[in-house]
Amino acid sequence: MRILIVSDAWYPQVNGVVRALDTTARHARDAGHEVEVIGPDRFRTVATPGYAEIRLSVLPRRKLVREIEAAAPDAIHIATEGPLGWAARGYCRRHRMPFTTSFHTQFPEYVWLRTRIPLSWSYGLIRTFHNAADHTMVTTETLRRRLGEHGIARTVIWPRGVDTAFFRPLESDLLADLPRPVMAYVGRVAVEKNLEAFLSLDRPGTKLIVGDGPSRRDLERRYPDAVFVGARTGDDLVRHYSAADVFAFPSRTDTFGLVLLEALACGVPVAAYPVQGPQDVVGGTDVACLDEDLGRAIDGALAIPRERCRAFALERSWVAATAGFVEHLTPIDPAAARWPAPAAA
Repeated sequence: MRILIVSDAWYPQVNGVVRALDTTARHARDAGHEVEVIGPDRFRTVATPGYAEIRLSVLPRRKLVREIEAAAPDAIHIATEGPLGWAARGYCRRHRMPFTTSFHTQFPEYVWLRTRIPLSWSYGLIRTFHNAADHTMVTTETLRRRLGEHGIARTVIWPRGVDTAFFRPLESDLLADLPRPVMAYVGRVAVEKNLEAFLSLDRPGTKLIVGDGPSRRDLERRYPDAVFVGARTGDDLVRHYSAADVFAFPSRTDTFGLVLLEALACGVPVAAYPVQGPQDVVGGTDVACLDEDLGRAIDGALAIPRERCRAFALERSWVAATAGFVEHLTPIDPAAARWPAPAAA
């Protein structure tokens, strides 16, 4: 199939949503599909308030219509609820074309944390967006039930995988000078990640923060003993994972937590709260310790053998996850499509 993905989250952003979409696209191409991703990099953008690294497309509808019709896809997937997502949704609705969506991030909860806008208002908007789709793909059964409670129907499970060829244990003396154990966090440095719960722990060792975001400057000032190294990519990121003794994940709001699988693929055990995300990904396993006392979770995780973590990750393949994504797509009836006729040879 010719698959078109429309996403407000795309490079040069670096986050779990971008990595999941990029990896899915690569594996779908490996399986013989043509995949095109339309992201904000093709449009005029402005910075998201409080999130300068996230760019939002400005009035994208007219150009997006041209991009969609030039792609002439067999299936359209709208990955996010931003300006591009709404514009693509509007196009599909006007022309009665089927499409699928996915729910990656608990934006209503994040909006509430920043603005105290009631969850019911935000979920009303999210419900309107997704209930127009043939299917809304979600990462876990827990999230599926939660969205159902907010009136979001026709959800299907699209699990995540991990690229174990890329995320793998790497020998490194990168953090050799830091007091052990090294407790690492990788991800956005933002209020919804609940990093203060981790940084405020009184315990020996080094708290390592890999990532960037709007809260970084404030947290660096308030927790001078922690080591902030900013966003890392490629093998540099893998070396930071691999050099840690434990992966600390204090978020209580993540829908999945792809970083959990990335850490495990590098042989690093996980410490987290027993909440949605960690519970779905590693709950009841022997590669993580989940506890309402994060310090106790870290102690438990430090006793887990690293080779066990790597073996767990090897069973979570992106090949299978991508096959599920393709299976959930809704093909467009060629007779109903508005694509321009192919140019004459």
